[in-house]
Amino acid sequence: MLQKVDKEDLYSCCKPDELPFKTTDDIPTLTETIGQKRALSALQFGLDIDSHGFNIYILGESGTGKLTTIKTILEDKSKNETIPNDWCYVYNFKNIDLPRAISLKPGTGLAFQKEMDELITVLRQEIPKIFESKEYEKQRTKILEDFQHKQKEQFTDLEKEAKDKDFTLRKTVSGLILVPVKTTGETLSEEEYEGLEPRVKKKIETIGKELQEKLDDVIRIVREEEKKIKDLMKDLERQATLSSIGHRIEELKKAYNDNSEVPNYLEQVMEDILEHLDDFKPQEEQAAPSLQFMRPAKSEPSFVRYSVNVFVNNHELKGAPVVIESNPTYYNLFGRVEHKLQYGVAMTDFTMIKTGSLQQANGGYLVIDALELLKNIFSYDALKRTIKDKEIKIEDVWEQYRLLSTATLKPQAIPFNVKIVLVGNPRLYYLLYNLDEEYRELFKVKADYENRMDRNPDHMLKYASFIKAKCDERGLRPFDRDAVAKVIEYGSRLAEHQRKLSAKFSDIADLLREADHWAKYNKHSLVTAGDVDKAFEEKTYRSNKVEKKILEATEEGTILIDTEGAVVGQINGLSVLDLGDYRFGMPSRITARTYAGRAGIINIERETKMSGKIHEKAILILIGYLGGKYAIKQSLSLTAYLTFEQLYGGIEGDSATCAEVYALLSSISGVPLKQSYAITGSMNQHGDVQPIGGVNEKIEGFYEVCKLSGLNGGHGVIIPKRNLMNLMLKADVIDAVVNGKFTIYSIDKIEDGIEVLTGMHPGEMQTDGTYPEGTFNFLVAKKLKELSEALKGEKDPENNDNGKNKKHDGKSKKDKKSGR
Repeated sequence: MLQKVDKEDLYSCCKPDELPFKTTDDIPTLTETIGQKRALSALQFGLDIDSHGFNIYILGESGTGKLTTIKTILEDKSKNETIPNDWCYVYNFKNIDLPRAISLKPGTGLAFQKEMDELITVLRQEIPKIFESKEYEKQRTKILEDFQHKQKEQFTDLEKEAKDKDFTLRKTVSGLILVPVKTTGETLSEEEYEGLEPRVKKKIETIGKELQEKLDDVIRIVREEEKKIKDLMKDLERQATLSSIGHRIEELKKAYNDNSEVPNYLEQVMEDILEHLDDFKPQEEQAAPSLQFMRPAKSEPSFVRYSVNVFVNNHELKGAPVVIESNPTYYNLFGRVEHKLQYGVAMTDFTMIKTGSLQQANGGYLVIDALELLKNIFSYDALKRTIKDKEIKIEDVWEQYRLLSTATLKPQAIPFNVKIVLVGNPRLYYLLYNLDEEYRELFKVKADYENRMDRNPDHMLKYASFIKAKCDERGLRPFDRDAVAKVIEYGSRLAEHQRKLSAKFSDIADLLREADHWAKYNKHSLVTAGDVDKAFEEKTYRSNKVEKKILEATEEGTILIDTEGAVVGQINGLSVLDLGDYRFGMPSRITARTYAGRAGIINIERETKMSGKIHEKAILILIGYLGGKYAIKQSLSLTAYLTFEQLYGGIEGDSATCAEVYALLSSISGVPLKQSYAITGSMNQHGDVQPIGGVNEKIEGFYEVCKLSGLNGGHGVIIPKRNLMNLMLKADVIDAVVNGKFTIYSIDKIEDGIEVLTGMHPGEMQTDGTYPEGTFNFLVAKKLKELSEALKGEKDPENNDNGKNKKHDGKSKKDKKSGR
């Protein structure tokens, strides 16, 4: 049924009297999330359940407060949860390439690090003193004297025996040798030896061999004694060191006796110290080279292996950790092993292992932007692997891509215990859910945010509390209740529904700050409704350059739009152009041309590949409607072309279906359509008009075009009746409707708009399938019958066996069979 839309249906006002306050200073600050009952319930479930794979994905449109909400919830929840342990990396004395991870009570990591540093500092001072003490020197001297005495005895006996047999011991570069001597005591030269009788020479050789064997035995005994002496000296050093510093290690063990890993590590530290006591002794200084650049690398001993790398320090936490990772690169998430250049060589050790967000959040919660996670190479796959394996590894992910492998540290993995919360848009969620099977097993909880909420007294009051919260947070002026009412109405316009409010609070917050600016500009102590209107107008003005350019082109006649007169087969359709930050409605001329033929209805946009799938479907629905309406007793034989004139881009959607039907029916019947009206609406095959999106922008767009030639009361827009609840029009459009200069009609069926557009009664189908004479439908049916009869005498080229005289109409066989 055709209805003229009343003023009350054009806009849903928020009456200031319904708000129980005068300014926002009179109401409490908002401390809860509004309009997200389903999402909050899902979040509560996901955060409370302690089971593998129940991580959370929060999905919703940008600006709905997803990140702010989860951050607030986690901060409150974490306060009552246990503080997780600290984690340290220490030197692995058994395998230096695999640094060892040690877990300590929360807040004790730094204390342990400090105690170890102090211990090594003390040892470096105390151990040298041990080796300088009189007691140590006395015991050392005694051991050396005993060794020298035994050594002297061995060589004295051998020298005596050699002397008795006319041999003597001589020291050479190569060691001790036995040399025969003459009776005078002088050594026998080689020439003299060669001049001896063979019998004498043989005797000397025999004695020499016997003495050499004894010399070898003595040297062997002395070397064994040297080994013993070294062991005795080492034992002496160990015992002396233990007696002086062993109690310090024991004190540390007792302090961490409840942690089995620390005493075990300290045992290894003590053993390593005893094995490397020379490192603690004073080092001899080397002479400096004459040239500075020839200075060699210092060979001073390193005590870094006794240091403690406090990898995760939870000293300042008041509960479970909450980490928000805004840049989830692999190394930011999992940590890294850093390197430093030393003499042109990249060096590293366990103290250069740096933590990542996962380690910092261990025992708590980690919030990650889903899109950023997927944009960073390696991050998403590594995160899934970590959740599955329940351990956090620090790896060099580029190792597998290098031509040459390099040795690097592989720190011991630490247990994983983190609740992961991904935040992203719905499209990304469904892509992951449908394309990644592992994702379904690892992120089982879906928290779906609404983009709008019911407009009821409770939510309106909470909207006001939100305004109060932003005023306190940003230092804005208080809003009077008229201004609050305007903000609520703006929320309904954003939601495109009279009984809904937008949940995109970032847009609302932007409006509040802009309104406060204009209140300051106008020197208002309170933000008024006029300031809110001014903010909306100025924001529109900053963004509507493209719209104004299109209006200029229309006024100049570059873009052809008629707003006066009547034309056959021509109508004004309405569409929305979305630039991202601003969207607006604009009329488009839709034309139809029909003539005798069998090509059916041809969508020119489809033929030129400028039409989207939904628009193509709408054309097929249109064909179904025409067939059911006018081809009950006769075939639908015609050729018709439909197009959007001056369309140079693509077209998508079905909101122009009603306009296309009217243009086509006008072309068939020859009845002109009034150009002072524009129409929007989709339809089904039964002629029921269906709702569309962007109804406010479409009405306002045609209103602006009509203003160019002057409003005379004959202009208007026809919209689906089911869109009345979506009307939140601008004030100047409402004023024009109230003053009778602009009219908005709503329709339920296609037939409802015919009388407005043509001035003719549409006509109801009679029992015999015909329409009353003098009606619009009668003319359509009559013309279709004439077109059909005009083709009866012609042969269908599709059935011509010889393939002669075929007419090319730009349609494939498949298209013709489908009626397009």
